[in-house]
Amino acid sequence: MHYRNSIGALALALAMGTTICGVQAWDETKYPNLKGQWRSLGGPMRFDESKPWGPKQEAPLNAEYQALFEENLKDQAEGGQGLDRDYLCLSPGMPRATNFYGQAEIVVTPDTVHILIDHIHDDRRIFTDGRDFSTALDVSYLGYSIGQWIDTDGDGRYDVLEVETRNFKGPRTYDTSGIPLHKDNQTVVKEKIFLDKDNPDLLYNEVTTIDNALTKPWVVLKRYFRDEKPVPYWNEVNCSENNGHVEIANESYMISGDGLLMPTKKGQKAPDLRYFK
Repeated sequence: MHYRNSIGALALALAMGTTICGVQAWDETKYPNLKGQWRSLGGPMRFDESKPWGPKQEAPLNAEYQALFEENLKDQAEGGQGLDRDYLCLSPGMPRATNFYGQAEIVVTPDTVHILIDHIHDDRRIFTDGRDFSTALDVSYLGYSIGQWIDTDGDGRYDVLEVETRNFKGPRTYDTSGIPLHKDNQTVVKEKIFLDKDNPDLLYNEVTTIDNALTKPWVVLKRYFRDEKPVPYWNEVNCSENNGHVEIANESYMISGDGLLMPTKKGQKAPDLRYFK
């Protein structure tokens, strides 16, 4: 019995030693302090926060997708949803998730950076463990993100996170105005995420979108601010709760206050009711 207890104690000590070594290997002081609650400084409704909503975003769309965008704006003006899909509580996808729809939390771990946004399905996982895109087998609205920490000034601490995201499915748009991405979903999104050198509560994200619907890469600079309260309020958002939007055969309708189906724009036809007697 004593022999078995000795073996158990030795195994426990080894396990604890392994755990301690693992903890010691992770030195969080080498990484920027991104703790707390972050919000978009320019608001979540525009992709380029430096320009007004809609056509004045001046997205460098090619002729085909510019025409598609304008058709989308016309539908929105008539009461429809255009190309915007988040009214169905689908993930906004990338690069739209960089708009930070709600309160965001950035969690840095040894192998992964998590960007948690309590809104729809827009939590992101950025792998920083040295893998490449050969591990990305599935496609999704948010894509597959691989990042690398960079020490730009050689002081022994990382100050920039560079991220590349691929492997998308669609449809996706840049913001609520419905600026479209190409249907081939060959989008590549590159990011440079870094804190302001003079203000640690200001975070920048230089987002470069490479997409076949564009005439050139679209580069925008986003800014996020950290809530100064030591214990910020975290709001739970359930998009599907009380959502009155309904899509039937690619047409958007609404559920009225009395629970009946209603049109969203003038002259809209009722859906096909062939399966109802």
